[in-house]
Amino acid sequence: MTVLFVNACLRGDESRTLTLCREYLEGIEDVKEVNLSELRLEPYYGDSAAYRAQLEAKGLFDDPMFDIGKDFAEADEIVIGAPYWDLSFPAALKVYIEHAAVMGVTFHYTEEGRCEGLCRAKHLTYITTGGGAVESMNYGYEYLCGIAGMFGIPETRFAAAENLDVVGADIEANLNEARKVLAQLKATR
Repeated sequence: MTVLFVNACLRGDESRTLTLCREYLEGIEDVKEVNLSELRLEPYYGDSAAYRAQLEAKGLFDDPMFDIGKDFAEADEIVIGAPYWDLSFPAALKVYIEHAAVMGVTFHYTEEGRCEGLCRAKHLTYITTGGGAVESMNYGYEYLCGIAGMFGIPETRFAAAENLDVVGADIEANLNEARKVLAQLKATR
C-alpha cells in the first residue's frame, strides 16, 4: 500500500499539524512525502498554462510537469497535512492541487461531459490544526472533499486539533482529541 503524504506544514518541525501527521503515518512502510516548502511550486500562467493544456489535449504525459498528477493517481491513500490558515489552508496546497489536477491522469470527462475520477486511492485523509475553532468554517476541507470526488476518491476523512492558541486552553487535551480521531481513522485503513 502506497501512501502519498502531502506535507503543507510550512513551519517545518515546529508545526503541530506535522506532529499529528507523523504520528498518523508511524508504522506505515511505503510513504512518499511531498514537502511543499521544498517543492516551491509556481502557479501555471500564460505560456506554461497553454503548453500544459496542449500536452493534456494530446495525451502526452511524459513531461515532468505531470509527475505530481501521476503520484496522486497511483497512491492507495492520500494524506494531506496543512495548518488551518484564513478559513482554509496555505496557498501552496492550492497550487499543488492545481498541478495534481491533470485531465487524463487524475480525472477525465465522458462523452456526455460527466467528470470521472481516475485515482485509485480509497480515501483522502486531511489533518489540520487551528489556533481557534476549525469546524464551523472549514472551507479547505470542503474544497478537498470536492477535489476527492472529482478525482474519484470515494471517502474524505478529517481530523483537527482546534483552539490551540486560545488563552487558557488545554493544548495537550485538544491535541489528544485529534489523536483519538486519527487512531480511529488509522484503524479503518
